[in-house]
Amino acid sequence: MGQQSVRWGILATGGIAAAFAADLVDLPDAEIVAVASRRQESAEAFAERFGVTRAYGDWESLAADPDIDVVYVATPHAAHRAAAGLCLTAGRNVLCEKAFTLNAREAGELVALAKEHDRFLMEAMWMYCNPLVRRLKALVDDGAIGEVRTVQADFGLAGPFPAAHRLRDPALGGGSLLDLGVYPVSFAHLLLGEPDAVAASAVLSAEGVDLQTGALLSWESGALASLHCSIAGGTGTTASVTGSLGRIDVPAGFFHPERFVLHRDGRDGEEFTADPADGPRTSLRHEAVEVMRALRAGERESPLVPLAGSLAVMRTLDAIRERIGVRYPGEAVTAAAVAG
Repeated sequence: MGQQSVRWGILATGGIAAAFAADLVDLPDAEIVAVASRRQESAEAFAERFGVTRAYGDWESLAADPDIDVVYVATPHAAHRAAAGLCLTAGRNVLCEKAFTLNAREAGELVALAKEHDRFLMEAMWMYCNPLVRRLKALVDDGAIGEVRTVQADFGLAGPFPAAHRLRDPALGGGSLLDLGVYPVSFAHLLLGEPDAVAASAVLSAEGVDLQTGALLSWESGALASLHCSIAGGTGTTASVTGSLGRIDVPAGFFHPERFVLHRDGRDGEEFTADPADGPRTSLRHEAVEVMRALRAGERESPLVPLAGSLAVMRTLDAIRERIGVRYPGEAVTAAAVAG
């Protein structure tokens, strides 16, 4: 593809789509050529806001547009399988928001479609692309704190969210786990891989989604991860990784940190801070840059957000939901299969 602009299509027009589009506009080698919504008026309003020339009132037209190099799927996760699958089948490359899908079965279907149609596919786990998170992982991988013993992470919002809110709607994959808990789970996976055992407990809403969930993941190495998510209370959104030789503490907003502190046994704490040149901590630009790098290199997945890792995270989320008794409409068979 050379170094010409990568041409993006945006599928959905909600808050995360707008945030991503705003960051794309600031990248000199990115161009948004089309946006799609199920409502023509929404697509047109989004297009006008971001200077996009094509606004589609249906997903199919966007997927069929041959001028699009890659589609960013920004729907609620309950629609990820349908939207990303439509684009992959039409021959488009796809960046799909997290949680990747509702469950591991759907995630596996998307990965299979990407391989069948020889297209690029990546989960939009922007935390993995964050330069400071990458630095943290490199330190852990290099043995800076020895063998990892424990990971702790939390992500909670104060709410309260009304029953009609998408976070309370089972049909939209509501609850704290898929929307917020995916970050602590993905953080633990980043450092330790897929767990060997999963335990969990939750408080459920009247609609049957989780208001808050606590999970304990364990590995045969002896490592443990204690994770928490909530839409019923605002947590510190902190993380900590403890090893046999030290500890790394990440303060508020661990999934897009401004700094973290490395404590090596017997030494003063060493602070690592974000480079101002990397942009605001809330920027989604790093995942966009990684997608464009991979596309130009002819890669079909990103080494920063590998598909095997996204599938493993979905299996863990499935296992947690099995333990806490959360089912989404139409997936009873899948949930039963996970029990094994």
